[in-house]
Amino acid sequence: MLGPTRLLVFCLLLIGLSAHGEIYKWTDEQGQVHFSDKAPETVVAESIGDELRINSYQGTEVTTSQFLGQRDADRREKARLNRPSVVMYSAVWCGVCKRARQYFRANKIGFREYDVETSEKGRKDFLRMKGRGVPIIFIGKKRMNGFSSARFKKIYGA
Repeated sequence: MLGPTRLLVFCLLLIGLSAHGEIYKWTDEQGQVHFSDKAPETVVAESIGDELRINSYQGTEVTTSQFLGQRDADRREKARLNRPSVVMYSAVWCGVCKRARQYFRANKIGFREYDVETSEKGRKDFLRMKGRGVPIIFIGKKRMNGFSSARFKKIYGA
């Protein structure tokens, strides 16, 4: 017979084991790459659970970056508005990204957005930037990890 303390420890161990999830990656017959939390039955899938680490930034950090180059149209638009361009790398599940998006829209700030999980450009740029969390927001050539409306206003010049 198990005592109450041992029973509790045993139950907690079982819960911890069931909470561990796997992420699987596979390529279909058309050459498209898929990701899922369940391995497909028809093809061999690779487990990538240990490789996948995308977090959400809790604070803000602003640095200068040469990562984003501006196109001619962006330069003309920037000169016309005298405001830097805004680009956000985000994820659909990220609450901080949602707050930043709502702020941009409410203040009529034009921005481009790339999802780091679902868009090829977003995923490649995120890896090239050595991203460790979302959102990553570029205001011109300034990089802000996370989002703070006060910090954004100061950099953007609003």
